[in-house]
Amino acid sequence: MAEIKTKATKASVTDFLNAIKDQQVRKDCWTIAGMMRKATKAQPKMWGPSIVGYGSCTYRYSNGREMEWMLIAFSPRKQYISVYTYPGLKVGKHSGGVSCINIKRLSDIHLPTLKKLIDGSVAGMRKAHPPA
Repeated sequence: MAEIKTKATKASVTDFLNAIKDQQVRKDCWTIAGMMRKATKAQPKMWGPSIVGYGSCTYRYSNGREMEWMLIAFSPRKQYISVYTYPGLKVGKHSGGVSCINIKRLSDIHLPTLKKLIDGSVAGMRKAHPPA
């Protein structure tokens, strides 16, 4: 079985976020970072070169495979900010998949709802996957 490529690194989250060229995206990312830190009470870590993750758990697949994974995370992408959540949670105007919502800008969504989504996602991940 192939080894997972996305792993926690020692890179600086602050340096990564401060290097975001678009001022609004940088501001939005810092806002999301604050929400995630408050929800997890954990310091952020870089996961791979571009994902900011909070907390950790032992993620178990149905086939028994296990890996260390973040409770919640986000990544500033070229066209949007991806917020990685517990599967099935949704908020406002966005695109995305089962456990990822893509937000163009925070002004497109209701921030109290995003906060509830983050809190609910962290609670869901902690219940489904115990801490690493």
